[in-house]
Parts: sequence; structure tokens; C-alpha cells
Amino acid sequence: MSPIIYGVIALAVLILIPMTVKIVKEYERGVVFRLGRLVGAKGPGLFFIIPFIDNMVRVDLRVVTMDVPSQECITKDNVTVRVNAVAYFRVVDPEASVVKVLDHIRATSQISQTTVRNVIGQSELDELLTQREKLNQALTKIIDEHTDPWGVKVSTVEIKEVELAEEMKRMMAAQAEAERERRAKIIHADGEFQAAERLAEAGAIMAKEPVTLQLRYLQTLTEVATERNSTLIFPLPIDLISMFMKKK
Repeated sequence: MSPIIYGVIALAVLILIPMTVKIVKEYERGVVFRLGRLVGAKGPGLFFIIPFIDNMVRVDLRVVTMDVPSQECITKDNVTVRVNAVAYFRVVDPEASVVKVLDHIRATSQISQTTVRNVIGQSELDELLTQREKLNQALTKIIDEHTDPWGVKVSTVEIKEVELAEEMKRMMAAQAEAERERRAKIIHADGEFQAAERLAEAGAIMAKEPVTLQLRYLQTLTEVATERNSTLIFPLPIDLISMFMKKK
């Protein structure tokens, strides 16, 4: 055989080897089609395909972090808000992610945006601000149900930020201030009520034992007198007054 033939054979081998030998990484899978029909997912590692007959599509199995663009929504109580979210998902079925959807990342992004608007529209503003974990679970469940036929598993969807209009922020601040004032008044009233109860109990005890009132006078004297006070105050026994009152 002539050197030209050897050269052609060598060139053909050099061309066919990359087309035959395929290597996919640990976090990848190679979905192989033979004459347009699905053969299956191969990998990770080294495997062979038939040149010009088999076609391979690489699929990444790592978790994808996707920002859900800011969505302007109207809550159930007719408040306009803008909501940002982030979704975490990965491919669990490489074959379905290639065969059943054109672009699983874009499809997941679109269904995430739609679901965020729907869920926020069915929730009130207070629920959005105070029960965000509940809404996150609802978003995750709904989006995962839609993406499951595509071989995509949505693990978490988190609402990152809720933007409100300035007038709504001022109204919420006024509401919070009124709420704090209401609580302060309730606490003060409870304190007055408890003090009145204690005074009533003390009066009942003093009425039964008059000597306790005398002891209370002596205690008050020790509280009034100080080191620099030169005035002495002696409590007048009530028994003396009661004696004169009885004579009258």
C-alpha cells in the first residue's frame, strides 16, 4: 500500500476516534440516540458510540441556582408588591430532560415565574410578610409537580425580597406604632389592676389586725428619715384616738 493510503487511513482514524470514544464527568450523563431513537443515558466515565449513527447529548446533574426575576403581583387584599425569589433544582432523569422538554432550565424558569405570581395572588400581605416559610413550601411543591415529568427535581424555592410602595410602608409603620401604644396601655392597666388587688388584700388584713397598720407606720418612718434629716416624726397610735372617739 502506498504512503498516501496509509495517510488517509491514519487521518480517518484520527477523525473517528473522537467521534467514537466519549468521556463524561462524574456529574454528567450522556444521552445517546441511535438513528434518532433513544438508546439511554451512559456514564460517567469512558464509553463508545457508533460514528455517524449515534448522537450524544450531555446533561449536567449538578444543582442549578436560578434567580426568579422580580414579579409584580397583587395580593389577595389588593396590595401591589414586587417579589424576588430563587429556585434550586437539578436533573434526576437525564433522558426525560432531553426528550420531554426542549430546554429544561428555561422551562423551569418560566413555570417558576408563573407560580410565584399565582401563589402571591392567593395570599394576603400579612401572610406574605409573616408566614414566608409556608409560602416557600407551597411554591416548592407546585413547581416540583410541574417539572417532575421533565426529570427535574426542585428542592427549594425561597422568596428573597418583598418590595412595597412608600405609602404602604408609612401605613405599616403607623400601624406598628399604634399596636405598640395599645400594648403599653394594656400593660399599664394590668399593673394598676394588680396594684389595686394587692391594696385591697392589704386593707383586708389591716382591718382584721390593727397592729399591722401601726407596724406600717413605723416602717414608713424608717423610709422617711435620712442621715441628714434633723426632724423626727413619731406616729400617733391609733388606739389613743379611738379611745377619745368612744367617749364621744
